[in-house]
Amino acid sequence: MPETPHIVSDVMTRTVVAVGREAPFKELVQTLGTWRVSAMPVLEGEGRVIGVVSEADLLPKEEFRDSDPDRFQQLRRLPDLAKAGAVTAEELMSSPAVTVHPGATLPEAARIMAVRGVKRLPVVDAEGKLQGIVTRGDLLKVFLRTDQDIEAEVHRTVVSHLFPGSGVHVRAREGVVTLSGQLRDTALIPVAARLTRAVEGVVDVECHFRGVGPDQAGHPA
Repeated sequence: MPETPHIVSDVMTRTVVAVGREAPFKELVQTLGTWRVSAMPVLEGEGRVIGVVSEADLLPKEEFRDSDPDRFQQLRRLPDLAKAGAVTAEELMSSPAVTVHPGATLPEAARIMAVRGVKRLPVVDAEGKLQGIVTRGDLLKVFLRTDQDIEAEVHRTVVSHLFPGSGVHVRAREGVVTLSGQLRDTALIPVAARLTRAVEGVVDVECHFRGVGPDQAGHPA
């Protein structure tokens, strides 16, 4: 039915800014600023991802630089206070890193981001070695498909299977797909809508089918 979906390796960025576990605080700030990224993987050995360090991990040092939190604040903000005193990537990073494999589908990656509350995922192989990085923006790239491409895939993977030889029409406008025409079996409409919605790049699906009565279909009334 629907064609093989895009996977993480199709959209990920392969050139990734990363640091070692001993990288000092100032180097982290400089690297983030130079490359204009808000987070980066922390690596050890031959490129195995052991954590991620972000701007949020570095900010406590500035936040608590000239403050003297009371005991209540100290207890409530223990992790941040620890980071305020940290000086290396290993001390600052979030670990273990939330990662994804290159063969994961884009919906799978999106679910990981949503559940774990992260904006990007290091992409690692079976040994945990860095292969790339995928961001929220990368996952949205499928919605840049042209309407013509979407129409062609819906015709090829949905209409030709469910309604072979029928007069079902497919129209895509800004990613919204409209299915229309006459059908003998209107029970297939929900199936058609579900399969069309599964086509990558589809924003929404509208169905405007007309049922064919028994006399029109050549059957006794």
